[in-house]
Amino acid sequence: MDLSRQLKNAIATGNLLFGQRQAKDACAGGDAKLVIIAANCPEAYVTALRASHPEVTMHRSLMVNRELGIACGKPFSVSTLTVLDAGNSDLLSLETNIE
Repeated sequence: MDLSRQLKNAIATGNLLFGQRQAKDACAGGDAKLVIIAANCPEAYVTALRASHPEVTMHRSLMVNRELGIACGKPFSVSTLTVLDAGNSDLLSLETNIE
């Protein structure tokens, strides 16, 4: 799957949140369907989020936060993306790759 293309599609047709705080809030509220995490996101944050919300699918991207921001068409780094609605993209077919 071309993650960059799917992200652009999801941004245009779905509902995504950017950032660690928004990811935490969406998981706590039960709204998050998928959390995409940058390759260089701090391990302590990933471990804490995974431990507190094991029901949410979490996928670690091969892109670092700067590349993830560019793939989303944003002028800033994105360490965490939360998918509330994937729109016409295939993002929800991503599986958990974090233990």
